Amino acid sequence: MREVSAALIVRGKTFLICKRPAGKSCAHTWEFPGGKREPGEAGEQALVRECKEELGVVVRVEKELAQTSFAYPDGEIRLTLYRVFLVEGEPQPLEHEELRWILPENIPEYEFSPADTAFLERLSGGSL
Repeated sequence: MREVSAALIVRGKTFLICKRPAGKSCAHTWEFPGGKREPGEAGEQALVRECKEELGVVVRVEKELAQTSFAYPDGEIRLTLYRVFLVEGEPQPLEHEELRWILPENIPEYEFSPADTAFLERLSGGSL
């Protein structure tokens, strides 16, 4: 099972979502920023690294919010969502097609990666 960390980056009442690029699994779907943990890397460390690599920003991880498992055709992942705050920089789509800041009520307008959908109902209900 692969360990994956995801960031709920909040700005006011909005949060950041990223559109996966062509050529990647789940291409053109939206996701929370983040990625796979390296061997020996904690979830929080993975998010700091991934946000720097994918978005060009420095972040501070506040706390773990939720966890889910999902079986993709190429293997199972355990996805952990953390509340994250920007410390330095403005997010740039360095590895994604597009970035958007959305309100929880806008969630139904976007097609999300299957593993990320486990968090969306809780987010739209205000429980995260």
